[in-house]
Amino acid sequence: MKSLTSLYKHDKPREKLVNKGVSALDDKELMALILGSGARGKDVLKLSRDIIKLFKADFENIDYEKLMNLHGIGDATSCKILASIELSRRYLIKQNNKIKTANDAYQEVKSYANKQQEYFLTLTLDGASHLIEKRVVFIGTLNRTLIHPREIFADAISDRAASIILAHNHPCGTLSSSLADEMITDKIAGVGRMVGIEVKDHLIITKEGYFSFKEKGLI
Repeated sequence: MKSLTSLYKHDKPREKLVNKGVSALDDKELMALILGSGARGKDVLKLSRDIIKLFKADFENIDYEKLMNLHGIGDATSCKILASIELSRRYLIKQNNKIKTANDAYQEVKSYANKQQEYFLTLTLDGASHLIEKRVVFIGTLNRTLIHPREIFADAISDRAASIILAHNHPCGTLSSSLADEMITDKIAGVGRMVGIEVKDHLIITKEGYFSFKEKGLI
């Protein structure tokens, strides 16, 4: 069984990464770094080639069972590979998820439209309007005394967000803003101006769609 440490120094993926950068490694070398060692009768690069071959054949449907069917792959290795894939997928989704319109924001929160209680959410965005994080801030009947800007902007500041979008559902199905909704929005937007984080929009969502404060000229 050949591990990374038994490879000639100039052939080691780790050394190549340090000296030339991660982009210089081919797919099997990247996989070899994740694996660390091979299995009995199969060195790490051979095992890496087998895994990459499986990736090329059906990457979208890679799962625990498919990996475990490969000779030399055990439970710990399968879990490590799947965790690496999932972590990369999550961050790629975030990087590619740009919120440019009210409808873009609605797509992120529409799953809350059918909730029987009111959910108040925030989307934090970077300077290029990429989604950083989606959070549920409050569950229950909206009230100005219960929604505190401190909770909203503490997360936004922690995220180093440039702007935020507010959203909440109307279980009653009314697709318009109430006076309370408008007062809460004004209060939060005012704090946003003080701390330098723009409140770009506030969406009210129901099963029928969304109401955008920005599109209606209310923010």
